[in-house]
Amino acid sequence: MAEPALDALIDSLRRLPGVGVKSAQRMAFHLLQHDREGAQRLAVSLQSAVAHLRHCERCHTFTESAVCSTCLDASRDARLLCVVENPADQAALERTGSYRGMYFVLMGRLSPLDGVGARDIGLAQLIERAGGGVVEEVIVATNFTAEGEATAHVIGEALKSRGLRVTRLARGVPIGSELEYVDLGTIAHALVDRR
Repeated sequence: MAEPALDALIDSLRRLPGVGVKSAQRMAFHLLQHDREGAQRLAVSLQSAVAHLRHCERCHTFTESAVCSTCLDASRDARLLCVVENPADQAALERTGSYRGMYFVLMGRLSPLDGVGARDIGLAQLIERAGGGVVEEVIVATNFTAEGEATAHVIGEALKSRGLRVTRLARGVPIGSELEYVDLGTIAHALVDRR
């Protein structure tokens, strides 16, 4: 016998990336059976996030204000602009503590097969932001997937034609790894990009 409320919860959890039917069921049953307080907190947090978070007018990351705290931080180097695919990538770079410039969050990547083009990722806004006379270097930090590489190429060409210095994140062999266990593509790129 199906329970509509349970089915709706499972279906909602399945919307999360990487969550299939069994994982969604497991989560739903756990929350209902062992952590109803956590389920309530999750529901309230989701409602609050949806109601209060929006995109920063300058960089497009999520914020509760018109402009995010990173864009308002006067101690950051406005001459550097790092382009990332999504807020999770921005958060990863921030956790390193090694980058103190500004960001532009694409909220995606080019994917012609999925109908995602330059307009969908805000390329025009990026060009406008980078071309304002303050930015000296744009660091393209898209992922090293086929779509990320295509996105990086299009961004690079568009910005270089406007006289901006465009760099790309380095890629190579991870620290602490052994060559025999590293994939061949990574080794090949590390050889080409050696310094």
